[in-house]
Amino acid sequence: MMTKNWQSSHQVLDSVLGHYMQKRMSSDPGVHLVPATAPPAGRSHRGQLFFDYLLVVSLRKRRNKEGYEPHITYQFPKREVMGRLQREEEEKCMKAAHLFCFPEGINWAPLTEYKSETFSFVLTELDGSRRNGYCRRLLPDGRGARVPEAYCIISRVACFGLFSKIFDEVEKRRQISKAMIYPFMQSLREAPLPSPGNTVTVSSFIPDAGTEIISLTRPAESWLEHVDFHTLFRCLSDEEVLMVFAATVMERRIIFISEELSTLSQVLHAVAALLNPFVWQHTFISIVPTVLIDVCAAPTPYLLGVQKSMLDLLTDHSDLMIVDLSAGAETKFITRIGDEECLLPATLKEELLSRLSTRTRHASTEELNRLVSEAFLSVFVRSVGHFSTHFKRSGNSRQFQKKSFLKAVEHKSHLSFVKLFIQTQMFDLFIQEEETQANPNGTNTHFRRKYIES
Repeated sequence: MMTKNWQSSHQVLDSVLGHYMQKRMSSDPGVHLVPATAPPAGRSHRGQLFFDYLLVVSLRKRRNKEGYEPHITYQFPKREVMGRLQREEEEKCMKAAHLFCFPEGINWAPLTEYKSETFSFVLTELDGSRRNGYCRRLLPDGRGARVPEAYCIISRVACFGLFSKIFDEVEKRRQISKAMIYPFMQSLREAPLPSPGNTVTVSSFIPDAGTEIISLTRPAESWLEHVDFHTLFRCLSDEEVLMVFAATVMERRIIFISEELSTLSQVLHAVAALLNPFVWQHTFISIVPTVLIDVCAAPTPYLLGVQKSMLDLLTDHSDLMIVDLSAGAETKFITRIGDEECLLPATLKEELLSRLSTRTRHASTEELNRLVSEAFLSVFVRSVGHFSTHFKRSGNSRQFQKKSFLKAVEHKSHLSFVKLFIQTQMFDLFIQEEETQANPNGTNTHFRRKYIES
């Protein structure tokens, strides 16, 4: 049973993950989704690697106990050349990685069939920097019943689609021989990381097939390269997505439930991306391991992904939205506060639903991402897009003029929504960053342009 001791849960997180990012605006600890920084101009990020590590994480029987525990059976590249402090920090990263590769804990049974799945998680380090974990779980070679193993890539690059393709290549080589994986990963590690919108080619030799050329392309929109909206709109109707969006904008506690890890990670990153150009500033854990389930009792805002098998551990449903992403669920909202349908102004809801209805069934990921992101951006353009004209310069800084900003809200039916939204940390931090910009026109240019065009 889940206890109320959410502080101890955070202590577990600290010991496993090393540290939670110290946010400028909040003492709320968490695993955070932080904004992607703009890439430098050019075709590649010089000196930046595709990935830090490739890990193979296997399950082994616990000594003199029931169940299984994950352990790393292979790591590429090795860590022998590191200094002691760096090696200790990497050890923490490795422990966190295999915890998230098998978040279900010890309860495993050998299987004869297992559909491979790909998912991701985010690790925040002592200095506040991020590393992304990409994981593909599958059954190892062999006959008879056996437990799954996981291939995990640790990278500072947030691009789920790119690493899904890399895993396809890893899995293809694994079916021939594990020995074929590592030359491919070495070639990838030596390749220059392309900037968003550009492509890099990697050559790899496969027996009986010869040298194969693999093209890896990053999406042009850097804020969308870790996102695929297909899963979100497959699991929820447009109206249900709007209710989740409204609760997220108001920075509430939201838990997503699914048995599939890939569904959880894709939906949570998609929901966070709907906030662009604003950024979720609170706890964000796309897959909550069993040992950290007490984090769900935290009183502060969060976006959490929890496997359905752990639903009974969520005993307190007050002041909370729980969204069931399972196919065929009788109700998608196990619990909610009840005002989510009224949070967004009616005119903005109608316009948003109208924009979403124009998407085609067979739209590509890029097409869907573009349509959905522009549709939800319009909510912020119409409601708070005039923010940039309400700063007053004082010496070398600029100060946001809240009173004049509220008076200038064009549609009075939007005012109650705007008054609530400007109290959120995501808006507060957005404005603080604008106040410190020497050249304000150089930031959030897409958002500003959309406001001018409107």
